[in-house]
Amino acid sequence: MVLTLVEHEDGEVDDVSLQTLALARDVAEQSGESLDAIAFGSDAEAIAEAVGAHGVETLQIVDDDALADYAPEAYGRAVAQCAEELGTEAVIAPGTDRGAETLAHAAAKLDVTMAAEVTAVEVGDAYELTRQRWGGTLIEHSKLTADTNVLTVAANEVSASETDGGAAAVEAFAPDVDDGDLRVRLAEVEESDVEGVPLGEARVVVSGGRGTDGDFSELEELVERVPNAALGSSRAAVNEGWRPHDDQIGQTGAKIAPEIYIPCGISGAVQHMVGCKGAENILAINTDPEAAIIQKADYAVIADLHEVAPAIAEELEARGHAE
Repeated sequence: MVLTLVEHEDGEVDDVSLQTLALARDVAEQSGESLDAIAFGSDAEAIAEAVGAHGVETLQIVDDDALADYAPEAYGRAVAQCAEELGTEAVIAPGTDRGAETLAHAAAKLDVTMAAEVTAVEVGDAYELTRQRWGGTLIEHSKLTADTNVLTVAANEVSASETDGGAAAVEAFAPDVDDGDLRVRLAEVEESDVEGVPLGEARVVVSGGRGTDGDFSELEELVERVPNAALGSSRAAVNEGWRPHDDQIGQTGAKIAPEIYIPCGISGAVQHMVGCKGAENILAINTDPEAAIIQKADYAVIADLHEVAPAIAEELEARGHAE
């Protein structure tokens, strides 16, 4: 049996979890095994139909008051205990911060190696993995052999797909956790006050870097002119205090996959390119023709962003695209 950790909120399964189920289902089919899922929370039963549509046969629900708030070590112990009780061949989790942290604890408790950022698996005597390294700048082919193969799936690298399955059967799983497992817990969630389209969901992303000199007004105006657009920034702009961390695109920020990405005054460091490599097209605006971002862009404008961005906004408004 293959066990998959599923993240959810308000009755909706996280997109990366759905992508993870697609890879996990492939692993289960190659192994001739069934696909189960494990989810935490009193409202987890609400996702039974959704995960069933993605191939899950049984949904294991952990509904424990002690685990009402996220506690990585306790979650990891619960996943490990469930895997041992069910006799799983593999445990697979989404490559989110929480998924990776939970599975790292689970792997430690199972005393096995965890493989992170996997994009494909060929099942044989060993699991032959394709996975991302160094933020996706290197693709590694490796083998994983363990009594229980533990891995996370790289976000936005596997396409989610439904099957003809009905709602998953629901079973309660009660882990045996102690106070030591709860020494680190989520105490508070601070909601971002950023309005508009989230970076990860925007079809168009405009961002600014050090070349803005801290003035994002023209970029903000351009974003207002484009439907389903969002404003981002480089790490340099965040470090300067010009933009909040929520706007940061890169290895330590948001990962985006828009139809078009428009970086303005951004050099194009490797760490930044990790965050925007999912973009279908890149239109770079920069005064430096030798900037790394220009070499990696599909289209480029060698000019001052403070002149180009307003010109684009004016042209869009003239064509009737203004909101």
